[in-house]
Amino acid sequence: MTALSLAVIAVVFYVSVFGVFSDSYLRVGMLFVGGLIIILSALGRPGGLADRGVLVAIALALSLAVYQYFRAAEEIETGLYFLTSTDIWMGLLGLVAIVELTRRSVGLVMAIVAGVLLAYGAFGHLAPGFLRHAGISTEELMTVLWYSFDGVFGRPMATVVSTILIFIVFGALLELLAIDQVLVRLAMAATGRMRSGPAAAATVASGLFGTISGSAVANVVGTGVITIPLIKKRGFSARFAAAVESAASSGGQITPPIMGAVAFIMADVTGMPYLTICAAAAVPALLYYGGLFVAISSAARNMDLTDEPRPKISFNWRELVQMGIFVLALAGIVITMVGGSSPAYAGFVGVTLAALLGFAIRPDLLINREAWLKFIRSAGLISAQLVVIVGAVGIVIGVLNMTGVGLRFASLLSGLAEDQLILSLILMALACLLLGMGMPTVPAYLIIVLVMGPALQKLGVPIIHTHMFVLYFGVLSAITPPVALAAFAAAPIAGASPMAAALEASRLALPGFVIPFAFIYQPALLLGTGFDWTASLQAILFVMLATILIARACYPRRGKSYMVPVGLSLAAALIFFGPTVSWIAAIAAIGLMYIDRLDLSVKDQIS
Repeated sequence: MTALSLAVIAVVFYVSVFGVFSDSYLRVGMLFVGGLIIILSALGRPGGLADRGVLVAIALALSLAVYQYFRAAEEIETGLYFLTSTDIWMGLLGLVAIVELTRRSVGLVMAIVAGVLLAYGAFGHLAPGFLRHAGISTEELMTVLWYSFDGVFGRPMATVVSTILIFIVFGALLELLAIDQVLVRLAMAATGRMRSGPAAAATVASGLFGTISGSAVANVVGTGVITIPLIKKRGFSARFAAAVESAASSGGQITPPIMGAVAFIMADVTGMPYLTICAAAAVPALLYYGGLFVAISSAARNMDLTDEPRPKISFNWRELVQMGIFVLALAGIVITMVGGSSPAYAGFVGVTLAALLGFAIRPDLLINREAWLKFIRSAGLISAQLVVIVGAVGIVIGVLNMTGVGLRFASLLSGLAEDQLILSLILMALACLLLGMGMPTVPAYLIIVLVMGPALQKLGVPIIHTHMFVLYFGVLSAITPPVALAAFAAAPIAGASPMAAALEASRLALPGFVIPFAFIYQPALLLGTGFDWTASLQAILFVMLATILIARACYPRRGKSYMVPVGLSLAAALIFFGPTVSWIAAIAAIGLMYIDRLDLSVKDQIS
């Protein structure tokens, strides 16, 4: 497993510097090696004889399918190859292997989605109603899904193996250099004087680490083991501690510059520059975390927290340099891309800067065999899982494109909403949450945007606003019951009920569920999308005030429950109506906040 992981890292570095050497060998080869890494990882864990037999069978099936692909690779690329019955059976073995490897990588949900869509492609002509398609021959199905660049080895796979994997290596390197732990301590120091203390620190730390992590669950596990016990020690409930960590960790997936690797895929799918995607995502991400801060502070105001002395956290020279390395590495990535280089090469620059500076202050790591093994295996396994998951996404995309069911689904939603934008958006949001449940960010975004994107664009919503809307609800599905992966990962660490943690996280992040609607009704909120600065500043002001009002309404002060409908009504007026109504609501909101603040100050003086 270590050798294969090292091979993956070596290929990732080569592609980042010199470019793609062969589409077929890179995409198919990475899938094959990734599958073997997952199988070897599973074999290394305790398991029964039957399970090991299944793993050997998967390895054999994947090997045969890949061999059959390469046997006919040249003819496939010229389009002059007709599949034999052996090709069809070998291709089917490959698809079954991918579905099973996906199940072992990220659980049952994504595997079921891929398996059901595969079955739908084969038997959908027997389905009832609008789901019925004209029928696809087995040869055509296998040609598209396995023996072409339109299915498993399509554009998402190309983007992952040529662009995203270098950032997986980057994240693993930061863990090797212990920079993630320094970020948590920095967050604790920055928020130590706040009443909410560790809860606010968890928000900052998870936001910083989450932007380079490709998974909300990985972010929860990485930072939650440190932050959740501290939040509980401060006096917050276990449920609230888990909710804070899961909501903050999920937000890292919408935070530039890396956005959990989705930024690069979005740039590829939309055809827009990467920096435009980052500019558009910046303000909404700040508003999301601002809403979390306000909600946490409002909740803390109503709780009887232990009055512990504020932590005195100091940093030695090495830790200060580690913070600088993190900033310099991210700056190097952005500056390199501004200079016109590819995202992959920019990632290589970030890795190089982090490695040179990190090992300069931690030379002991160069000879730490255990740390290197952990780094290599972590980078290899995460890369392998991502490649396999995207292969499963390729199955879904291939079937949806062949059957046209995505467009029919969009037409059905449009018909249900009868061209009413707000009703269409609500239905779209619910469908996105449903489709995204149980999936990591990258596959959730890709599948949802393929199914739901056309419906929004049909209503005249610009493409980047469409993709951001879909991305937000795909990310928020990680904290939305009943399948809230991030909350379910945080709950055992906190010792809380998973469902209670998911409900509390949804309450905390309620402004995040409203911000995507603001993309549509206040489109200037997304910077770099063609609006002037006056319109953008106005939109930012309106949505910022709405975010504060919603966050406060989630946790109203004792005896002030009547402020909930008032705050929510003003928030709706700020976002969903024209400029005149929004300005009136803005003045009223500022006045309401001032009176509330004054009332709070007077009570503090009396007490």
